[in-house]
Amino acid sequence: MKTPALPSDSWLVKPAHRAWLNAEGMRLLPFASTSGVAQGFAALDGQGRLPAGASAELIHTTRMTHCFALAHIQGIPGYAHLVDHGIATLQSDLRDEQAGGWFADVGRKGDKSAYLHAFVALAASSAQAAGRPGAEALLAEAIGIIERHFWCEEEGALRESFSRDWSQEEAYRGANSNMHATEAFLALADVTGDALWLHRALRIVERLIHHHAASRGYVVVEHFDPQWQALPEYNVDNRADPFRPYGSTPGHSFEWARLLLHLEAALARAGLDAPDWLLEDARGLFASACRDAWHADGAPGLVYSLDWLGRPVVRARLHWVQAEACAAAAALLRRTGEAIYEQWYRRFWEFASSHFIDLQNGSWHHELDSDNHPASSIWPGKPDLYHAYQAVLLPRLPLAPSLASALAAM
Repeated sequence: MKTPALPSDSWLVKPAHRAWLNAEGMRLLPFASTSGVAQGFAALDGQGRLPAGASAELIHTTRMTHCFALAHIQGIPGYAHLVDHGIATLQSDLRDEQAGGWFADVGRKGDKSAYLHAFVALAASSAQAAGRPGAEALLAEAIGIIERHFWCEEEGALRESFSRDWSQEEAYRGANSNMHATEAFLALADVTGDALWLHRALRIVERLIHHHAASRGYVVVEHFDPQWQALPEYNVDNRADPFRPYGSTPGHSFEWARLLLHLEAALARAGLDAPDWLLEDARGLFASACRDAWHADGAPGLVYSLDWLGRPVVRARLHWVQAEACAAAAALLRRTGEAIYEQWYRRFWEFASSHFIDLQNGSWHHELDSDNHPASSIWPGKPDLYHAYQAVLLPRLPLAPSLASALAAM
């Protein structure tokens, strides 16, 4: 796989732009570093403070551990102890020592989801790349749980969720969990040296994108029954759900587009055949998301969700959607060198700079309303470093290997 040389006026090669991305990352990290609690990491409010009674959740603990590992790998002092804190709590407070796997929060109740366990694997792989003590054992345990409970060889994808003791399975299959499994599998292939994870990632992508999304004009179908029949009316009465919204989610189209290009590059790097359709499908996903979501309601920005006719459903603008749009445009620009992706890359970062980046209180506004004013109907506070931090790292790195391994190789 050959990638073209980028023109000298591309932002991806401009020293000032790369320095700006680095500075934004350095601004994001201290804000997030205050999220530590005794049992992991918790959600922060809009000023970067821990609310009264804040408690650890698996989603924040894994994502923060992953991001702090990326900081440590880069040689930024002050983050090693935060990686170690994440590892320690994933091996104790949030871990189910009886049945195996991890709880969603320190309340130790509820189901065990593929979505969250994919982030455990990602955090462990990044901590392993960072060389932190305990990471190897955590990684081995995460891989074991995925293989014993979530990965389905027959389906070539992950099962969704189980009861605490693994005895009852949810009658649902989800694109979101499998998307993050694809991300985690790319990282696992790098840190373990086992190409099995690339083959598994390709099987997921082939099912969800090359079959389902491509047949629907590159609109990602999010919800399925256990036989992988689409459920287009899923959550019609809960349209703004932060994890399983009704309709299509353009932010996931951007995220998938980027992951397809990472997978293509990883396969080529491993000396394996990369299907031509990976690039074609990445282009299609990006084009459909730009066409349907940008200025979809007449105002600037990317809407959160659309119905099956491409009309806005939830008009809020979410920071993670904007971050993934920036990263996807960068990936397609690096892969193709085409001017259209340069244009989108600049447009997305200009919007992020003008509307999402909060220079007064720190981090990014996590949500804007349809008039692009800060809001909190879906995501209160600023609990997430993961999307914004990756968005400032990915444009400076090759498409393969995955983030932690790429930073470690620099």
